[in-house]
Amino acid sequence: MKLAIHHRNNSFSDRWIQFCQENNIDFKIVDAFHSNIIDHLKDCDAFMWHHHHVDFKDVIVAKKILFALEHANIKVFPDFKTGWHFDDKVAQKYLLEAINAPLVPSYVFYDKQQALNWAKETTYPKVFKLKGGAGASNVKLVRSYSQAIALINTAFGCGFAQFDRLGYFKERFNKFKNGKDNFIGVLKGFARIFIVPKFAKQQPTERGYIYFQEFIPNNDSDIRVIVIGNKAFAIKRMVRENDFRASGSGNIVYDKNEINLSCVNLAFEVNRKIESVCTAFDFVIHDGKPLIVEISYGFAISAYDNCSGYWDHNLHWYESKFNPQEWILNNLISRLK
Repeated sequence: MKLAIHHRNNSFSDRWIQFCQENNIDFKIVDAFHSNIIDHLKDCDAFMWHHHHVDFKDVIVAKKILFALEHANIKVFPDFKTGWHFDDKVAQKYLLEAINAPLVPSYVFYDKQQALNWAKETTYPKVFKLKGGAGASNVKLVRSYSQAIALINTAFGCGFAQFDRLGYFKERFNKFKNGKDNFIGVLKGFARIFIVPKFAKQQPTERGYIYFQEFIPNNDSDIRVIVIGNKAFAIKRMVRENDFRASGSGNIVYDKNEINLSCVNLAFEVNRKIESVCTAFDFVIHDGKPLIVEISYGFAISAYDNCSGYWDHNLHWYESKFNPQEWILNNLISRLK
């Protein structure tokens, strides 16, 4: 058995490589962007790539390579069922609706007039999102019909840049006010108003569709549950000050007693249906029941190191430190046997 790993600093691959080295697992590091990558994998049984939504090269090629390899019966992570909907909230809407999962009610339009008709008849507030983006980027609270009309006109006109320059600056400034960033971070955020990062220049403008979700009130936090195989761990993320968004706030509660177990149970249930190796679920609570906001196969690494334990699929709790990247790797190895 031999594994291939595409390495990117500060990604899952850091821990995959370390685990392989410490456990004498045969592996090699490959360059997924090499023209002959398929040939370079001929002596390997599996390929692992923690591809990222803000790396443009990852965006344009990762899924193509991974899913092509699956056709050749090479095990990959993430595989198709785990990653096809990654960083695509519209795709997630269709997936979760298809399996009757309790998704926050979501609406997508590809025709401007249909969107305008809906906006005139619906109630507010609603939440506007672009299909891509993490950490609550590209997410806005729409409080009125006039705001919705402006967004619809932009969506079917000049479109939206995937990188919100002003929003990024505001985010850095708010974190500075709350002691979660330094003044250098604020300066970097201010500079981004004028100097767009390379990945943002490469990303195409988002246009030709518009996506809204219902606003679920009375939530001062969301619950992030990550399921890997028959194990799950979770955190509670508090919303930003004077905001409604929790993802990316950096205000994390690790106490397991703050986690609504119905979210954990539902995460296991939905993950079995979609047959994913690894899924991060974002939940809000409505009338005492969890609703899924969105899902992803990837997640920040160090943010979960302070979790004190995990649950199994029977909701038994295990008080123990753990390494979720090792779980992913062991899951892949088990599929090779």
